[in-house]
Amino acid sequence: MRLADSHCHLNYKGLVEEQQDVLARARESGVVAMLNISTREREWDDVIAVAEREPDVWATIGIHPHEADQHSHVDTAKLVDRARHPKVVGVGESGLDYYYDHSDRARQQASFRAHLAACRETQLPIIVHTRDAEDDTAAILRDEMEKGAFPGVIHCFTASGAFADTALELGFYISISGIVTFKNARDLQETAARLPLGRLLIETDAPFLAPVPHRGKPGEPAFVADTCRFLAALRGEDPDELAEATRHNFHRLFAKTLAR
Repeated sequence: MRLADSHCHLNYKGLVEEQQDVLARARESGVVAMLNISTREREWDDVIAVAEREPDVWATIGIHPHEADQHSHVDTAKLVDRARHPKVVGVGESGLDYYYDHSDRARQQASFRAHLAACRETQLPIIVHTRDAEDDTAAILRDEMEKGAFPGVIHCFTASGAFADTALELGFYISISGIVTFKNARDLQETAARLPLGRLLIETDAPFLAPVPHRGKPGEPAFVADTCRFLAALRGEDPDELAEATRHNFHRLFAKTLAR
């Protein structure tokens, strides 16, 4: 199996302390591509530094909706400027989180739109975080898409089947995390089983959301193999073929990963 972990946080507590061992275990499990995601401006340099050092790791620059109140100064121009780095292949994660409401909703929406404008300008994919905010997320994506198309992915998908259909209609990819292996994830499993193979990605969101059989441990990119096997069984597909397809999708969406 040759796998891509489309979303992980290698610089977060739980992974950063033994980052080299984490990377070695990932490679032993067949992971050949990892996308190291940023959520705050102060992380950007460190996240990019890992990507500069490791040939199979790439980086994103972005502000998580939880952090929107503290980052009103991060505008489209700043995102576009940092996105010029050769190993920055996406923008985000950004979006809306109305479950925790750690930032003002209007501020979250403004930050999200700034990220989408940066994607429109750079044609890099947006990595979308959405929780309890399906309607507003869909409305903003549609509105911004009318100003000019841009690629993207709904990361760690846990939303409704209807929202999945909206995302697919907009041309987005959908990334499935270890949550799909949880016993109480019946609705997600039903949606994941019917997603078109050509729009499917797999992620860990490490160090969070470790899949079965690793529940209770810090997640790490190696565990994307477990999610792939579960998802393949759910969909009636061969795990190696699913791994190959989702890895191909990863490089197709994050096209800058293929640059030499």
